[in-house]
Amino acid sequence: MQEPLLPLKPVTLRGAHVTLEPLAPGHLDDLREAVADGELWKLWYTSVPSPDRMESEIARRLALQEKGSMQPFAVRRNDTGALCGMTSYMDIDAVNRRLEIGSTWTAAGAQRSGVNTESKMMLLAHAFDVLECIAVEFRTHWMNHQSRAAIARLGAKQDGVLRAHRVMADGTLRDTVVFSITAPEWPAVRSHLHYKLGRGGA
Repeated sequence: MQEPLLPLKPVTLRGAHVTLEPLAPGHLDDLREAVADGELWKLWYTSVPSPDRMESEIARRLALQEKGSMQPFAVRRNDTGALCGMTSYMDIDAVNRRLEIGSTWTAAGAQRSGVNTESKMMLLAHAFDVLECIAVEFRTHWMNHQSRAAIARLGAKQDGVLRAHRVMADGTLRDTVVFSITAPEWPAVRSHLHYKLGRGGA
């Protein structure tokens, strides 16, 4: 009998460009510095925490981890040793063996560097090869064209759009674009991501 998806065990994922380590309160100062690179919280269609909200955001993610619905990571560059973002397994559905990779942000200086591609590849590999997920989702704001293009470049397929799905902090309504990769698609996606990284793709 297959073991249940939950509880997820803490894990550190190491690649050539980046290391994903379990999020901890001690990451606070470094993440404040990372998010200031590009002032990412000023993009109205994202939910990136500002430096003064980083402590509460770390606490929020760790509280969701305690409840079993999220496994958050801090993203560390291997070349400099500096933290450059956050990402998570979230909306974990233990019964149907599905989860979402999301709540991701990457400092401006680490974008288009291979960090995001390798992070996603490691998260997908762990989800499919270790956790034996059936499908992995990605969701983003309709207006976040950069994110939509990046998800498509991973090899994910668009499932649809959830209209007026969420109320944003500024009161606007978010149309959420849903993408996914299924277990049968994973071998081809894995080959594609290895090829991209081999060519220095981001």
